Amino acid sequence: MIDADMRLIVEAAKLTFVATVRPDGSPSLSPKASARVYDDEHIAFMNIASPGTVANLTADPRVEMNAVDIFRRRGYRFTGTATIHGGETPVYQWLHGWLGEVNGPGYPAHEAVLVHVDRVEPIMSPAYAFGGAEETALMAEWSTKYGVVPGETEKM
Repeated sequence: MIDADMRLIVEAAKLTFVATVRPDGSPSLSPKASARVYDDEHIAFMNIASPGTVANLTADPRVEMNAVDIFRRRGYRFTGTATIHGGETPVYQWLHGWLGEVNGPGYPAHEAVLVHVDRVEPIMSPAYAFGGAEETALMAEWSTKYGVVPGETEKM
């Protein structure tokens, strides 16, 4: 279900927004910089400072994650069910290893959240549908608007 383009977008997005349901039924939205594609059916993120997200998912495991590449002006909406994984599980070890490489040793990592993706929907800027924009042109335009040199976005 999760293909190469979806992997590219999750990697490029840098922040993936995770929507959960609070016990009172109201929505909760939380940004996650640790979202990574785990395999063809799962996306994982680390509970670094997200006790509310974990509590919400423990009570109601339904979740939606939105990853949008701000330069490509497109992304994906991933809908699924989450499970919480402690320190001895493979998904936790895998994500904790990546987190340590990116942020250094000792970075807080409480639990890994593994989302089984049941549905994927594309998110597209209206520039594609109504403006006839092409991705490379949008990437150049938004790189300039954000003051980023093309090619540096991969380093972010």
